[in-house]
Amino acid sequence: MSAHRFSKMAERLISDFRNLPADPPKMRKRETKAIGEVIDSLQARHGIGRVTPEQTIRDHWPETVGTANAAYSHAVRIDYNRRLVVQVTHAVVRNELFLHREAILVRIQKLPGCAGVTELRVVAG
Repeated sequence: MSAHRFSKMAERLISDFRNLPADPPKMRKRETKAIGEVIDSLQARHGIGRVTPEQTIRDHWPETVGTANAAYSHAVRIDYNRRLVVQVTHAVVRNELFLHREAILVRIQKLPGCAGVTELRVVAG
């Protein structure tokens, strides 16, 4: 069984009625790549298998802010403005980190791969 083919005019009427483009978009055919190449490019793009600045900061978090403050806070991510977002669950610790954010930032910037962090953003959570 083959599908019924409408005339070009009928196809345009149906596509106008359904608010669809009259001609389907053309797909671009790419060359086939080996699976190893694809995996390598994905690992490089997403930082898989490499130590990220976020992970370095998390590993050194207790030494950076102190063990008492580290129990109630953690580094979440580095955002697009190169700010380190720190989530804090206790108001006193949040105030403590906020007051000492410049000194904490200096300690973070001394960590390997973390020199690009420009600011510390403390959020409740």
